[in-house]
Amino acid sequence: MTHEPGASGRDETELERYDRNLTELMGELRVALPGVQVLFGFLLVAPFNARFGHTSEFERRLYFAALLLTLVASILLIAPTIMHRLEFRQGRKYDVVQSGNRLTIAGLVVLAAAMTCAIALVTHYMFGQTTAIVTTIAAAIVFTSVWFVLPLTRRQAAR
Repeated sequence: MTHEPGASGRDETELERYDRNLTELMGELRVALPGVQVLFGFLLVAPFNARFGHTSEFERRLYFAALLLTLVASILLIAPTIMHRLEFRQGRKYDVVQSGNRLTIAGLVVLAAAMTCAIALVTHYMFGQTTAIVTTIAAAIVFTSVWFVLPLTRRQAAR
């Protein structure tokens, strides 16, 4: 079945499509947010562990980068929910869906960076620089391939 760009292929009004898109977006956020929350919780308590004092300056900087990236990912991924609440019943569902989509994509990009920093931190601390470099590069490649290249390639092929 071929669809024109942007067409959903469903028999629905424009408002029904925005309602469905918003419902799908919120469902996707329900999948992403627990991961961000667990990572953020881990990062918030890590400095209070007695062994954290044995980290190198590089590891502390990497930790801080992961912490800040997780904070930004949390902000971006929670933003569509607060936007929807603040713009509820204002007749701007299209704007909420469009902005929410962009914020979610940005949040997932930042989350991938945060998770990559976190894996680099743990791997560097436990196994040293060489293993950390290999693991971090592998994680970045997998994130890029699965989260971005694969869907964008399929999207391009569908056109």
